[in-house]
Amino acid sequence: MKNLPQTTLTVVVPSYNAADWMERCIDSLLTGATDVEVLIIDDGSTDATGAIANLYEAEYPGVVRAIHQPNGGHGSTINVGIDQARGRYLKVVDSDDWVDPEAFEALLATLRGFIADQQSVDLVVSNFVYEKVGRRRKRAVRYRNVLPRGRVFTWSEVGRFRTSQFLMMHSLVYRTDVLRESGLCLPEHTFYVDNLYVYQPLMSVESIYYLDVDLYRYFIGRPDQSVNEAVMIRRIDQQLKVNRIMMDVNVSPFDVPDALYRYMLHHLQIVCVISSTMLLRSGRDEDFARKVELWREIRYDDPAVYRRLRRTTLGHLVNLPGKSGRRATLAAYRGARWVLQLN
Repeated sequence: MKNLPQTTLTVVVPSYNAADWMERCIDSLLTGATDVEVLIIDDGSTDATGAIANLYEAEYPGVVRAIHQPNGGHGSTINVGIDQARGRYLKVVDSDDWVDPEAFEALLATLRGFIADQQSVDLVVSNFVYEKVGRRRKRAVRYRNVLPRGRVFTWSEVGRFRTSQFLMMHSLVYRTDVLRESGLCLPEHTFYVDNLYVYQPLMSVESIYYLDVDLYRYFIGRPDQSVNEAVMIRRIDQQLKVNRIMMDVNVSPFDVPDALYRYMLHHLQIVCVISSTMLLRSGRDEDFARKVELWREIRYDDPAVYRRLRRTTLGHLVNLPGKSGRRATLAAYRGARWVLQLN
């Protein structure tokens, strides 16, 4: 589909049985601007999600589009959104999250400036805030230590991310054609595909802009959320599926800038550590064996990558030997979960 130049940004809102919270999300995206497109992707919902989407489309014609599809999962909704987008840029906002109005206006002004100046900036990074249930003090994730602020830059100027710091879907706005040209096609009926959404298209990104505003409000703490620990353990097969797809992405230090290769290894390490920790957290012997097998696969597929991942603090921590090693790993995880406000 051709991009229409008058549409600056498409916001894709994946929505499954979201009737109780989706209005907060959608209302935060409706600024009165006519160059913003909101695609509500109703993923086979069985509640009033589809009806609410239709009401928004009727009230905001030309701005909101309600797209209804059989249930295909989070990845399927994003695939449809990328295919249907008319905007020059694209952002995904999950239906239980929302954006800060002032920061959203700043984002739109920035994107409009790129278009007016005929700059094809591939990726805009902004901050996000954990809106955790029961936490009065909110934690913001920012990138001031690794990314230049307020100007366009390339990978050569990207610094080293801290051990616990990485890009998330919440922090990214891609130029839509970058997503299409990257060949991204997320697996259906699979959770945790947001890691693929961040990871794979980065190899098609050449120019970046860091907008230092707290844009995305990431709601966390609902017991049925996919990132809830108990839910992650139940769905560990899907986490491992995404992990292995990331391992299969063909990235070579000879084909991409050094900083990009370094970051991709860092992000892969984070996902491997999450997979390993959830497998250990289950307490089942068969899951411990699957953790060992995962790292064997990494070593077999690419010994150089394996060495790079294993020699890091996190890589060492999730591979401590014996039962005492497992206890130490889980103790470190519990501390990190509290500090980082994980679910």
